[in-house]
Amino acid sequence: MTLSSRTGRSPRAAASLAAALAVLGLLAGCTPATSGVKGTPGAAGLRDPYFPKLGNGGYDVSRYALDLAYDPGTGRLDGTARITARATQDLSALNLDLSGLTVGAASVDGAPAAVSRAGDELTVRPRDELPLGREFTVTVDYSGMPEPLTDADGSTEGWLRSDDGAVAVGEPAGSMTWFPGNHHPSDKAVYEIALTAPGGLTALSNGVRVSSGKVSGGRVRTVWRQSEPMASYLATVMIGRYATTTGTALGSVPVVTAVEPGLVSATAGLRAELPGILARQQERFGPYPFGAAGAVVTADGLLGYALETQTRPVFPAGSFDRPTLVHELAHQWFGNSVTPETWRDIWLNEGFATYAEWLYAEEYGSVPARRSFETAFAEDANWAFPPADPPAAENLFDPPVYQRGAMVLHRLREAVGDGVFDELLRGWAAKYRHANASTADFTAYAESVAGRDLDDEVWKVWLYGDGRPEKP
Repeated sequence: MTLSSRTGRSPRAAASLAAALAVLGLLAGCTPATSGVKGTPGAAGLRDPYFPKLGNGGYDVSRYALDLAYDPGTGRLDGTARITARATQDLSALNLDLSGLTVGAASVDGAPAAVSRAGDELTVRPRDELPLGREFTVTVDYSGMPEPLTDADGSTEGWLRSDDGAVAVGEPAGSMTWFPGNHHPSDKAVYEIALTAPGGLTALSNGVRVSSGKVSGGRVRTVWRQSEPMASYLATVMIGRYATTTGTALGSVPVVTAVEPGLVSATAGLRAELPGILARQQERFGPYPFGAAGAVVTADGLLGYALETQTRPVFPAGSFDRPTLVHELAHQWFGNSVTPETWRDIWLNEGFATYAEWLYAEEYGSVPARRSFETAFAEDANWAFPPADPPAAENLFDPPVYQRGAMVLHRLREAVGDGVFDELLRGWAAKYRHANASTADFTAYAESVAGRDLDDEVWKVWLYGDGRPEKP
C-alpha cells in the first residue's frame, strides 16, 4: 500500500429465544456424547498485537476455492467457499472470520455441520471431531449484500460497490466481508476464485485466468488461479467495464492490465513500462516470485489508495504514477511473497517498498538514496514513533512505517556497504520466499549476512529508538 493512501439488528424476544435454543440443540446433537472426546474448539483469534480476534487457531489452511456470483444491479453476492485445511490440534470446532452476509449451510468433508455466529466469528462444529494432523474441507454457502469496513485510520476497505460492479480489497481485514476464512497474514494458502457476472463486464482476480465461458442468464463465469501461497488480505476481485491488455514480462510471465475505458489513453505509457520495472526489480531483489503480473486502474472516487493485491495491484487513477507503480510492484517480493508474521511487522512491507522507490530514483532519476534519506529525516511526521512499534492499529500506515522504515534500510546499507546490502536484499527475499517473517527474523538475518552485531549501529536508534537522533 502507498503512504498517500491512508490519510485516509433487533428481533423479538420470543423469536430470539427460540432461535438460540435451536442452535444449542443442534450444537449438542453434533457433539459425540462419549467420555472419549479429546478435541477442543480452535481459538477464536490469534492474538495479533493490533487485531487480537483476527484469524483463528486449531488449523492451517492450504487452499481456498471460492465460487462467487455477483449481481451489480442489486449488490447481491452468492458464494460458496471450500476451504481445505489441516488440524493443528484435536479439533471439536473451528472458527472462520466472516463479516455480515448470511450463512445458508456448512459441511465438513461432505457431512452437515452445525454453525453459529457471534459478531465476525462463524463457528463450525463438525459431526465428528477432527484429530491432530487430519486434512479436511469445510464448505460454506453464503449470500447477502457485502458491506465495506471502515478502518481505525478512517480508510475504507472490503467489498466496494461501484456503478457497474465492485472492487474488493482487504488490507488489513476487509477480505472477511466477501468470504469466510482464516483472515490473518500468518496463514497463507493457494486460491482458485470463480467469478460469475453479467455478460459485458470484465471479472478479474489474482493469478492466471484458467477459463471463461457463458453460463445461464447471459452471465459469464471466469476462473482465476493463484498457485503460490497468498495471505487473504491480498486477495482481490474487480468486476466492471474494463479495457484489458495482455502481454508478457520476464520472458514468460503473463501480464494482464485493466483500466476503466476513459483511462486507457492516459495510462497507456506507464502500463507499458510495467515489464521493464519488473525486470529491473528482479535484478535487485532476485527471481520474481509469482507466475503472473499486472495492474488494474480504476476511476478516482471508489478506492482511496493503491494496494499491492497479489500479482495484480490496484490503483485509483490519481495514484497511478511511476513511484507508486514501483512501490506496489516491489511489494510482490516484500509483503506478498515475504509476508509479515503479525501486523506489527508491517514496516517490513512498507519500508522495503518505499526504499525500492529510493533505489529506482537513484538508478534512473539521478537522485542518490542518501538525498531521499535526508529529505525523510527532515520531516517531523516521520519521528512520531519507531517503525517496528506503531502505538495502535490506526497508526499502521502512518509515515514512520514507510519513511522511517526506509531510513532503517538506508542506515543498514551504509553500515554494511553496497555489496553486502545487495546480497541481503536478494537473500532476504529468497530465504523467506512464500513464507512469513518477523522483525526479529530480519534483524537476525541481516546480522548473519553482515557477520556482526548491528544493534547499536542500526536497530536501537533507527528501528526501535524514540525521537529523532542527531543526523548521521
